[in-house]
Amino acid sequence: MGRKYFRSADVILLPGARTGRDPARSIKPGPRRLPAGVVAATQRERLLDGLVRTVAERGYQHATVSDICRSAGVTRPVFYELFSGKEDAFLAAHRHGTGVVIRRMAAAFAAESDWCAGIRQALGTMLQLLAGTPSFATMAVIEIEAVGPAGRHERDQLLTRFRAFFADVPQLPGGVGVEEMVDAVVGGVYSALYRRIASGRTAQLPELLPMLSMFCLSPFLGPAGAAERLGVGNGEDPSCTSLDPANTGQ
Repeated sequence: MGRKYFRSADVILLPGARTGRDPARSIKPGPRRLPAGVVAATQRERLLDGLVRTVAERGYQHATVSDICRSAGVTRPVFYELFSGKEDAFLAAHRHGTGVVIRRMAAAFAAESDWCAGIRQALGTMLQLLAGTPSFATMAVIEIEAVGPAGRHERDQLLTRFRAFFADVPQLPGGVGVEEMVDAVVGGVYSALYRRIASGRTAQLPELLPMLSMFCLSPFLGPAGAAERLGVGNGEDPSCTSLDPANTGQ
């Protein structure tokens, strides 16, 4: 299957994975101070961490720039050197963090020899990342709605990137549009994430993997074909060898 749509993942942590005041990232004054570019990059990372944690705790509408700076251990003047305001910083954190998630998913997807196993591994990677950094999950999936039009645009851009994992699905019978079906599947996955995170069960996100895997494959393979390829009920490892409609029972 084609894998040209993605680059390999990196090892960058999601925003919110560390506290902004982590002593390991303190900037010491004096003649041996770090170069200005390194200082600015460190302060920016700390502010993104502080924003994610503050927004997850207080909500976007109630989080202030002062709250974010306090959480990050960075002054307001430095904040405004790096961002034009709270919305700008939020969108920067969202873009950076979702970029990390998509790249990690892409690496997991590309490591598999077939689409079905690739989708399952990509979903598993996403669920583990969000479960491991609940503050980012809350900020990115729940609080994005509070940002307004700019936030909705970012969410739509993210879902467009997620659709790329379905680039190789076969045509569906009966004149059903593939693009519309992919839109429905992607929207359903996002909705499942939203409900689990909004209910305070972010740590249990990995439990959704079997259901989401079936949900993603069934429209294209049929329920029986998806269950067979995923090894549901027979103890086998998830695997599939082809998306050729002749092999899907459709």
